[in-house]
Amino acid sequence: MQFAKVIGTVVCTRKDEKLEGRKLLLVQPVNIKYEPSGNPLVAVDAVQAGTGELVLLCSGSSARQTKLTESRPCDAVIMAIVDTVERDGTVTFDKSQGS
Repeated sequence: MQFAKVIGTVVCTRKDEKLEGRKLLLVQPVNIKYEPSGNPLVAVDAVQAGTGELVLLCSGSSARQTKLTESRPCDAVIMAIVDTVERDGTVTFDKSQGS
C-alpha cells in the first residue's frame, strides 16, 4: 500500500466490459511528507474517493482483491480514504483539518 492524492478523473467511453461501471481516478503517489513521488497513474476507485483526497493505493495483483476489482483487468485500486495519520506520536495528517 502507498499514499496517493487524487488529482483527477479518467473517462473512457469504450473499455473492457469487466470495467464497465467502474470509476477511474488519476492519482499521484506521495511520500511520507505528502509530496509528489513518481508518476501519476490511473486507479479503480473502490471507495468513492474524490479529487484532492489522500487515499491508500494498492497495486499489482493485490489490486484485484477488493469486491469491486476481483477478476478484473486492474493494476491499481483505491481501497481507503485516509482520515488521519499519526507518526511517532504526532498527527501528520488530519482530513478534518485540511492538512
